Amino acid sequence: MDAELAMLDDKIGQLIHLCQQLKSENHALRQQVLSLQQQKQLLSAKVDGTKTRVAAILAKLPAEDDEENDE
Repeated sequence: MDAELAMLDDKIGQLIHLCQQLKSENHALRQQVLSLQQQKQLLSAKVDGTKTRVAAILAKLPAEDDEENDE
């Protein structure tokens, strides 16, 4: 009986340790997700800004029809 209780106590200790590890890992993963979401927002803003700048540059370039008429 004592051996069974000792074994049960050991298994409960292992389970508690595993739960603590998983809780810690879950917290770290949540932090990583938040960080990646912030990076994604920054990169999306940069891409949008770049698209706007490229569109403005393209708008300033002469059209192909204009180039043919100049020749």
